[in-house]
Amino acid sequence: MKRIISIALALVMLMSVTVFAGAEDKKSLKFSENGTFRILQLSDTQDDQNPADDMLNLVRLAIKESDPDLIVFTGDLVEDSMIGDIGIDDESFREGVVVKKNGEVDHEATLANLTVAADAVLSIFQESGVPFVIAQGNNDHKCSVTNEEWLEIYSKYSNCLLTDMSDDEGGALDCNLEIEDSSGKTAFNLWIMDTMRGGVSQDQIEWYKAASSALTLKNGGTPVPSLLFQHIYVDDIGNLFEECSPFDNGAMASPEGFYRLKRDVAHGHNVFSYFPCEPSAQFSAWKEQGDVIGAFFGHEHYEGFSGVVDGIELGFTYGAEMSKPGPYGYRIFTLHENDVKNYDTDLYIYKGSVRFNNAHFEKQVDEEKTESSNFIAKIFAPIKNFFMSLVYLVIYPFK
Repeated sequence: MKRIISIALALVMLMSVTVFAGAEDKKSLKFSENGTFRILQLSDTQDDQNPADDMLNLVRLAIKESDPDLIVFTGDLVEDSMIGDIGIDDESFREGVVVKKNGEVDHEATLANLTVAADAVLSIFQESGVPFVIAQGNNDHKCSVTNEEWLEIYSKYSNCLLTDMSDDEGGALDCNLEIEDSSGKTAFNLWIMDTMRGGVSQDQIEWYKAASSALTLKNGGTPVPSLLFQHIYVDDIGNLFEECSPFDNGAMASPEGFYRLKRDVAHGHNVFSYFPCEPSAQFSAWKEQGDVIGAFFGHEHYEGFSGVVDGIELGFTYGAEMSKPGPYGYRIFTLHENDVKNYDTDLYIYKGSVRFNNAHFEKQVDEEKTESSNFIAKIFAPIKNFFMSLVYLVIYPFK
């Protein structure tokens, strides 16, 4: 009986997706003549109506150097309210779009600030001529602006592909984007999930499962290989970590002990501790549907690593908010039409600054994972690791 209901839901979803796609005058996504499709992931510009020059330069330079077919922005387009920045723009000690009067949010003034702040980034996307889509972040939702108002803002940019395909009770903006091969058949798919202020809901997971089943039916019963993008990560990323000695390279202190990236399955730059866990509801849905081969997140700003958990690659991409310490950067994906399940991905780190006319990107090169045999280094390693852990634990609440 459950199987019959599932098939019926998938058929309904398939019809609704077809009708919706026909009603929307959006650019279709296709593999290029050389058989590739490039996706630029940017995240966490998180600025206000007076944006930092280096943040804007990072966005422009990333698009220019990566030459993408699609831009995926994984949330926190604007900053709601913070203590402030120093020296990153010409308005020091002021950060955030929210305006309050007598302790209450002034909605109209906040919306006006937010619209200007969003346009600073979205206009760069638009002017590039590259289609783009947005997975909203928690700071976008903390500005007392509704998703209907966000959609109205996005609708002003003809290159924006974000639509509200899910019908969850919370009103999250979720959608999927299909990428066609040279014959016009869907060869790859992208899931764009709105994690609101704390993660996806069960309603959103059920929408994903129904939409995924519809795509599978449309593809003759074979799941369409997919990447998923959202702002807040799934806890399953903790399964890329292992408990270790405080003397080990990469060890990060936590209330539960010291942890580091598993050396045989993950690689990249890591500053926070994450913990192994049982599969989350969202991760379990990905496994059940069999389509998601990779999921990538923003939110943490300082993290730039990835690794495979039970056949699905999970990864973080750096942010671009200049009022917080770096690294800052972007991630590029290259899909291959003749082998869609094996994509390439690299991280690039923003170096220098506009002020000194030396801004540029450098490809991230993972540090050698060798253990020091030096006695002094072994003694001071846990002290350094513990100190850095404390520093980032202080920073963490303000992300």
